[in-house]
Amino acid sequence: MSLRKKFFLIFMLISNLPILIMTIYTYNRYTYLINRQTTQVADSIVENALSTANTTLSNIKHISELFNFDAGSKESIVSELHKYTGSKRDYTTYDVFNTNNNLKLICQNLIFNSSYINGIFVFTPSGEILGYGYGGNIDIRYGYNPVNAKWYKQTLKLEGKTYIDGIRSKEYIINSKPSISFSSAIYDVYTKEFLGVLLIDCSPKVFDLSTVNTLPDTALLSIEQGNQILYSNIDTLAKDFSYKNSIKYNKKLDWNNLSFVAAFNTVGLYREFNSTRLTLFAISIVCALVFIIISIFLSTSLTKPIIHLSKKMSVRGGDHTVDKEPYLNRTDEIGILYNEYQRMIEELNLYIKNELENKLITLDSQMKSLEAQINSHFLYNTLESINSIAEIEEVESISTMSLALGDMFRYSIKTTSELVTIADELKHVKDYSSIQQIRFDNRFELRLLIPPEMYSLKILKLVLQPIVENAFYHGLKYCSAGSLIILNGYVKQDMIYLSVFDNGTGMTPERLEELNKSLLEKAHFTELGHRNKQSIGLKNIHTRIQLYYGEGYGMQIQSQQNYGTTITLKVPLLKGGD
Repeated sequence: MSLRKKFFLIFMLISNLPILIMTIYTYNRYTYLINRQTTQVADSIVENALSTANTTLSNIKHISELFNFDAGSKESIVSELHKYTGSKRDYTTYDVFNTNNNLKLICQNLIFNSSYINGIFVFTPSGEILGYGYGGNIDIRYGYNPVNAKWYKQTLKLEGKTYIDGIRSKEYIINSKPSISFSSAIYDVYTKEFLGVLLIDCSPKVFDLSTVNTLPDTALLSIEQGNQILYSNIDTLAKDFSYKNSIKYNKKLDWNNLSFVAAFNTVGLYREFNSTRLTLFAISIVCALVFIIISIFLSTSLTKPIIHLSKKMSVRGGDHTVDKEPYLNRTDEIGILYNEYQRMIEELNLYIKNELENKLITLDSQMKSLEAQINSHFLYNTLESINSIAEIEEVESISTMSLALGDMFRYSIKTTSELVTIADELKHVKDYSSIQQIRFDNRFELRLLIPPEMYSLKILKLVLQPIVENAFYHGLKYCSAGSLIILNGYVKQDMIYLSVFDNGTGMTPERLEELNKSLLEKAHFTELGHRNKQSIGLKNIHTRIQLYYGEGYGMQIQSQQNYGTTITLKVPLLKGGD
């Protein structure tokens, strides 16, 4: 099996197996959470509905108790009702008027926050009907006698307990609409005397649970009294509501004859989950397909460079380098393989090249040695003879030039050390300057602004005089374009800076850019016996400094046409000897 197929199978197992496991786990976990969340929502709705219904019943019960307990004051309801307990009419119309006003004042605070109450009425044993209608401008029909009415008889049988007359239009009420009535017998708590029947007529909204039913199309909520339904939201349910597939609740309310029934349709609750389940499966399939494509891509991308490198290494003869390959920029193991292979090829080529160049340089050095076979003592003696003749003939200029030339020659071929003091290097510059002053009749000035405390510092030999010579020839144009050369120097942060300024012609931006580029080029062998024009020029000085001190040191050139040129050398400050 090829390496590519092995990688593909590995990626397939690594990617798709976790997807399968995660899909099964997520589906089971999500199903559990949905069931739990559904139960929690249903429990919350049931709890809120029970609280709302019991609060309403508690309010009705509170109003009923107000008519059964004497407050101990003359204006209490019980004391007012004692007037109407006899069979004979021993009260006046004015008494009825006052009783109704007192009843109204007492009940106003009770029904202020109970918008569902239509009216509160008291049917007295004397036949007088007290109270007012507070909702829908209702009232009891004139002459109505409830003695033979079913609701009245049922109320008396309960002996103080509340009878609930379900949703229907009450024929004894003017402007009647479907309503729920709560009636209870009123007794004097001390004498047990029957004082009448209290009737509290309420709109069907008395048990309205729509404010707590957050799932009106899924949750069926109802309040029942036996077979009689006092409240139900069946009209808000969805058409596919199924009572069989429902979570069912049956709770007793605070009144024993009332029960709360709820049914939550699981079909409706799980409908959204079904779409989520399909989405989950679709995502899993898409992810599996995506990972298959990714596996193909990864297996191909990983093995392609390895296959390519193996083919490259197996080639007999030809070009084995991989310097143009995109894999060299990678930082992983593949990049390391390509870089190491390329480094091995480059080292092999460099070894072959160095061996060849070393042989050529050795031959070139032998030729240069043959050229330097002139006896140096012969030159010294000749220059000394010229100097002696000039002194005898009293020709000071010839004496000065021959002495300076001899010192320069002696300094140039001295091989004691590559490092010299700045004082020695300045002496060499002065010798050169004295010769040129004689040649050009003192038409230029050389200023030395280097502090004396720097004279003992060590720098590389023969780096200042060639720059001064370059400034004289190319900057001052043999004193035809300028007349001043300044040598300056300072020490900063363990670095020695030496600069040579001339006020000559300067350089054009193009020439300055060309020269700076040449300083960046690495020195190389050209051909046997060849003498580069830059061998004693600026490039040679810059190369010597970098070869001796390392990268980061060398020469910087600044020039402006018609204003002059400044060349600065940067070398390290050497401490503790050479």
